[in-house]
Amino acid sequence: MDKINRRAHINAIQAALENYPVTALLGPRQCGKSTISRTIAEIYKAQKGVSVHSFDLEDIYDLQRLSNIKLALDHLEGLIIIDEIQLKPELFPYLRVLADRYPDRRYLILGSASRDLIEKASETLAGRIEYIELTPFSLTEIPHQQKLLQLGGFPRSILATDADVSFNWRKSYIQSYLERDLPFFGIKLPTVDLYRFWIMVANYHGQLVNFSEIGCVLGLSDQTIRRYISILQQTFMVRCLQPWFVNIAKRQIKTPKLYLRDSGIYQALLDIRPNELDAHPKKGAAWEGFAIEEIIRLYKARPEECFFWRSSQGAEIDLLIVRGEKKFGFEIKYSDHPSITKSMRSVMVDLSLSELNIVIPLVDANYYLDETIKVVGLNHIQQ
Repeated sequence: MDKINRRAHINAIQAALENYPVTALLGPRQCGKSTISRTIAEIYKAQKGVSVHSFDLEDIYDLQRLSNIKLALDHLEGLIIIDEIQLKPELFPYLRVLADRYPDRRYLILGSASRDLIEKASETLAGRIEYIELTPFSLTEIPHQQKLLQLGGFPRSILATDADVSFNWRKSYIQSYLERDLPFFGIKLPTVDLYRFWIMVANYHGQLVNFSEIGCVLGLSDQTIRRYISILQQTFMVRCLQPWFVNIAKRQIKTPKLYLRDSGIYQALLDIRPNELDAHPKKGAAWEGFAIEEIIRLYKARPEECFFWRSSQGAEIDLLIVRGEKKFGFEIKYSDHPSITKSMRSVMVDLSLSELNIVIPLVDANYYLDETIKVVGLNHIQQ
């Protein structure tokens, strides 16, 4: 496979570095943040002629170098890159001091935790920092839908030499995430229970999540499970779509739906190998989660703009993006020939949609079932 073009992300980082003293590049571990930071470093050295200094806080030597933050950073000029910033949150207040004292310097910090998870530490940088989220590879970067659906977008999975290598890498990634990352962020469970928790989460993929049921199995309160799933969200592993509420007479569902954000990780958790997906009963759920992530990326939609909707009478829509007065509706179907349903008609009326997109796996699908309901492949979705 040719070298992957991540120019859009590089351009966004360059723009942020021009306008803010600190730029935070956030995303799941091993999604390509370090690789992009090296590209940025090369650009700064070649085009701007400035010095670049890098620290990786998972490297014990770099961690020791930063044991005295003032001594390590005060004299550095140009671009300073700090990887895995969440491992040393005490850096944030001093970065504010440096940003104010030396306005020509630039700091690119990389983290495997979301803005919300590090916000308390980084709040001293308010007005001085731009946050950018980097996801695993998407269809705009690797236009091979079936391969991305089966293997997910993590570079070492999608670029593996064969399907078995990809599957084994994802299994190792899951184990590392469970045994190292989750305990660091506050999920204190024995390893066996961590695995049970993860598998239960995976089995709720595409469904309304029952916090009490998970808690009952693990002997924990539903509030504890809510906190644990919030950590999964904030480390970019799961997405909880909140229900959209409208002022209509029908009763509406108020429980969030849960999705594993990477289709490859989801399938590895359920032991679904790439050649098994087409015949597996979870293929529809895998496609739904995959399509939702791709649409959200395409629309550059923030979490607070993304919803699902379902009434107690059964009318529902898988993804609703609400941006100001505009609503964009998507129903995800693992079907070659979808048809209009009573539920779709109800959704159009209840949510006052001008158009509903039925998203199916056929790459070249792009036609209307009637004046307002359109069948599309992911590559034909337009904002």
